[in-house]
Amino acid sequence: MTISREGLAEKYFRQSWQHLPERERRVLEAIGSRLHISRPVHKEMAEGLTRGERLADRVAAFGGSWVFISFFFLLLGTWMILNSVVLATGWDPYPFILLNLVLSCLAAVQAPVILMSQNRAAVKDRERAAHDYEVNLKAEIEIMQLHDRLEQLRMQEIGRVVELQQETLRAVLSMSSGRS
Repeated sequence: MTISREGLAEKYFRQSWQHLPERERRVLEAIGSRLHISRPVHKEMAEGLTRGERLADRVAAFGGSWVFISFFFLLLGTWMILNSVVLATGWDPYPFILLNLVLSCLAAVQAPVILMSQNRAAVKDRERAAHDYEVNLKAEIEIMQLHDRLEQLRMQEIGRVVELQQETLRAVLSMSSGRS
C-alpha cells in the first residue's frame, strides 16, 4: 500500500502538501522515493569555504590553543628580558611601549578573525541541526509507517483466526448435529 505525498502530508503533518515547509516536503519526497537523506554535512560545508575562511579557521584554532599561549608567554618573557637585562639600551625600554603596540595590533586583528570563525561555526551548527531534524523526522515517519503496517498485518491475522474459529465451530456443530 503506497500513499501519495499529499496523503503522507495529511496523515503525518495534518496539513496539505502546499502548506508544508520545504524541509518537510524534502523528507516526504525522500520517503516516497526511498532515498536516503543522511549526508556528510561537514564535508559539504568544508568544500564551500573560501581560502580566507579556511585561513580564519586555522588562525582561530591556533589562537585558542595551548601552543599559542605558551609561545605567546615565551615571546613576552624574551622581549622583556632582552630589553631590560641583556641589552643595556634595549630597542623598547621599560614600560615597553612598542610591546604594548604590538599586543594591541595582535588583539585588533585576532578578535575579528576569531569572531568570523565563530560565526561560521554557528552556521555549521545550524546546518547540522537542520540536517539532524530531517533525518530524525524521516526515521519517525518510517517508524510510524511500520507501526501502521504491523497493525494492518495484526488485523489480517486476527481476521484469519476468526475465520478458522468459525470454520471449526461449523465443523463441530455439523458433527454434533450428525450424531444426534
